[in-house]
This record gives sequence, C-alpha cells and structure tokens, in this order.
Amino acid sequence: MSPTYHRLPRTKPLGFSTKLSQGIGAIPDTVKNWVFNTFILIFYNQILGIEAFHISLVLAVAIVFDAVTDPLVASYSDNLQSRWGRRHPLMMIASLPLGIGIFAIFIPPPELSEIMLLGWLLIFVILTRGLMTLFFVPWAAIAAELSDDYHERTSVMSYRYAVGWIVGVSFPFFIYSFVMTPSIEYPIGQLNPAGYPMMAICAGLLLSLGAMTTTLLTMKEIPFLRQHKAKTNFGFRVTVKELLFALKNRQFALVFLIMIMTGALTGVTANISIYMTTFFWGLNTEDLRWFVLSAMGAVLAFPLVALIQVKWDKKQILLLCAYASLFDGIALVLLRFANVLPNNGDPLLLVILVSAGVFAAGIAVVQGIISASVLADILDDHELRTGMRQEGMFYAAISFSGKAVSSIGIVMGGLIISAIQFPTNMAPGVVPQDLIFKLGLVVGVAVPLLYLFPISLIHRYRITREVHGEIQRKLEARRLELLSKA
Repeated sequence: MSPTYHRLPRTKPLGFSTKLSQGIGAIPDTVKNWVFNTFILIFYNQILGIEAFHISLVLAVAIVFDAVTDPLVASYSDNLQSRWGRRHPLMMIASLPLGIGIFAIFIPPPELSEIMLLGWLLIFVILTRGLMTLFFVPWAAIAAELSDDYHERTSVMSYRYAVGWIVGVSFPFFIYSFVMTPSIEYPIGQLNPAGYPMMAICAGLLLSLGAMTTTLLTMKEIPFLRQHKAKTNFGFRVTVKELLFALKNRQFALVFLIMIMTGALTGVTANISIYMTTFFWGLNTEDLRWFVLSAMGAVLAFPLVALIQVKWDKKQILLLCAYASLFDGIALVLLRFANVLPNNGDPLLLVILVSAGVFAAGIAVVQGIISASVLADILDDHELRTGMRQEGMFYAAISFSGKAVSSIGIVMGGLIISAIQFPTNMAPGVVPQDLIFKLGLVVGVAVPLLYLFPISLIHRYRITREVHGEIQRKLEARRLELLSKA
C-alpha cells in the first residue's frame, strides 16, 4: 500500500544535540512516575490517615479517564495538520500547566474531611495524567519518527533513558537529602509531613520545565517528521477504528500485552517499595539517598546496550533482562527469611541493598531501551503491511498501558496493605513481625514470580534483525517505485 504521509529525507545521521533534545522529554515522565509510585499511597495512608483501600478505589477511577484520553490524544496527534507539525502543538499546550496537578496532590487544603480529601486526590490525579497524556504521546511518537535505522533507533532511545535515569537518581537524592529530612518528632524522614510541600514544588517545576525545553528544542526537526498528504478525519469513532486497526498487528498486540503484564507487576512493587524500605528493611531517608549510586548501573548499561545488540537480537536481550529481574526481585527477601542477611541498621545491609539497586538499574535501562526500540521496529512492519504510520496510536497504547498499570500498581498496592491489615500512622519498629513477614512474602516473592507469564510471551516475538532488514528493504523499494512514478 502507498504511504499516506510525506517528509523531508535525512541526508546525515542524527547528531548529539538532536538526540539530547529529544531525551530531555524523559524528565517529566520520570519525575511524575517516581512521585506517584513512591509517595501517593504512603502520604494519603500514613500521613493523612486514609484507609489504603479507599485510596485504591479513587485511583482506579482515574484509569477509566486514561482509557478514554490516551487513544483520543493519539488519534488527534496522528491526524493533526499544522505549520508546527502533528506533535508539537499538543506538547506546547501541555508544557506550562503540567506541574500544577502534581503540586496540588500533596498540598490539600487543611481540615478537609476524608471524602473531600479523596475528591481532591481524584481531581488532581486526573488533571496530571491528562496533561501528561497530552505531552507524552506526541513526544514518544517523535522518537520513532526521528530515524528508520535499526541501530540508530536504539541510540535515540538510549539518550531518552540516559536523561531519565540521571534525573531518576539525582532527584530522589536531592529530595531525601535536603527536603524530606528527619526531625525530633519524625525521626523517619519519609514520614515527616513537613517535607511533602517542597517535594511537590520541586516536582512540579521539573515537569513543566522539562516538557517546555524538549518541545522548543525539537521544533527544528518538524520538517523531517511525517506529515499527512491530505486532510484526515478525527473523532471518537475514528479513534476506536484506528486503535482496533493498530491492535490487528499481531506483534504489536503481543508487545502491548507483555508491557501491560510487566508494568502492572512493576507498579505493584514500586508502589509498595516505600513500605518495604521503611518497615521491612528499616531504612531512613539518610539511607535511601545512597541509592543514588544505582546510577552506576545505569551508566554501565548505556554503552553495554550498544555492544550487546550487535551480537544478540533484541528478543534475546529482553529475555535475559526478564530472567535477571526475576532473580533480583526474589533473592534478597528469601535471604532475609533465611536469616542470612545482616540485621536492619547494620551498614553492611545497606551496602548489599544498594548493590542490588545498582544491578537492578542496569537491567532496567537495558530493558527499557530495547523495548522502545522494538516498538519502533514493529511500526515499520505495520507500515509495510498497511501503508500507514500510527506512531501516536502505538505509543498511546503503550502510554495507556504504562499509566493504567501504574494506577493498577497503586490500586493493588493499596489492596495488599489493606489485606494484610497494615495500620495507618504506624511508626517503624513497632509493626508486628507477622505483618512484616506478610509484606515481604507478597512483595518480595509472590509478585516477582508472576513475571513468568510475560516471559513466556516474549518467546513468541518474531521480528529479528534479519526480518527487520527485509522489512526495510521492501519499504525502500516501495518508496523508490513511488518516486519513479511521481
């Protein structure tokens, strides 16, 4: 089928500035995810005293909102025609107000009832997620449009994840070192209410500044991004039709399902990790800031990606990362149950936990870069089969899966906290040991074992290096044929 778009051809490889400009867009998503996954549940449960189950119900409602907005924004972005291209107008609209919602979540008005606090949480979670959709979906689509090369795409994604990880370790280090500090009344920094307003201000500023910066710096790439040849339609029916059409691609549907599964499981772990570090491992903010050293794993992983993808297919790399994550998730908790690890408060325990964090960070970076690169390869397969480029819809589906499972993670995290009857406003050191055991068993053993399900699906992925090379050759031949007829 003939392509429905046009663009200026690139005459040289992407430069450092282009890749970095695109990568800066990872800042808002990284900060938002860390704040949401780390603090929403513990703030509203342990600080404000709201039952975890009720928090879960509120956040579950937000999933419904995401289910509607993600494909709508994607369809609108894919079909938009303007002098600023398909993607940048939406990114610009979202950039400045993006930080408002995340700021408000952690600064509710005083003296609100529980039902009003839950309403406040719902409004600003929806606002934050909605604006993030408006920014993230077109930004992620640009990454797939910047290059058609199998290896250069991985390089583009590497910059995205490099920026994300730099911010992902430096921002928590800053927050734990200078914002959420212990006091006489609150010796555990993450349980000190005084730190949350400043944390919210810092997060909000990073969201807005990061989004605005990448939007402005990538505008020079607009002529090289795909634009529709003719005016296209937009509407709810069109959106549903485009989404269903995208999901007809079996490889995309497979990857979509894998990401939903892994994202949901990661979300559960991430949202209860603050409970694990606080109550299971007995760590304070003074200890948590040392996890900035996990950046070492990320730093080592970036050049490693370039090396291993030359030797191995992306599928093989994803399988290796999945099995490594499974092992890393279970090992430490089982060692604690076996009384092999040092006691809480022992400096050696912190060294062991930080070392595990370094390993996990490296694996996560490799997995994230390769997953994003895989999606770009699937887009080529989709174009060959249909003549259409649905970058926005593809990445919206992935964006929705990420946000939905993040919400599911919080929901399931809240349900777990409620199921094991973990009390509110609880100080570390006085939590019954049976609760500590239940927490570790569920989060440290049961949840990681569920990774075996998405692992089984990765084995079914079919676009190897050779297959992608053939796809590119066929696409290029078709382009040349169309040019000769023009």
